[in-house]
Amino acid sequence: MDLITAVEEGQLREGVAEIRPGDTVRVHIRIVEGDRERTQVFQGTVMRLRKGSTRTTFTVRRIAAHGVGVERTFPLHSPRIEKIEVLRHGHARRAQLYYLRGRRGKAARLREKRI
Repeated sequence: MDLITAVEEGQLREGVAEIRPGDTVRVHIRIVEGDRERTQVFQGTVMRLRKGSTRTTFTVRRIAAHGVGVERTFPLHSPRIEKIEVLRHGHARRAQLYYLRGRRGKAARLREKRI
């Protein structure tokens, strides 16, 4: 095994939640403000998942105050992420749900996946 692969294997997190585009997730992130540290929760729909071992990222979209959409991209294996809770699995037929950006209100909902 070459050196880069060995270092990347050491950086991977154990027990990462299985997330897919369309899932509604709650991401708990550690935020550092000056000398204090707190946990911030970001809840929304997974818009996309980019895979790449330690460089895996996922984008979550939520509707903030006054109907403004906020998207945030998180590295999946970051030490700043405390935990990822999957609240529900949405039925999505695409890998990237960019079409949700143009939808408002109830039109932006996804059907829940039946397991």
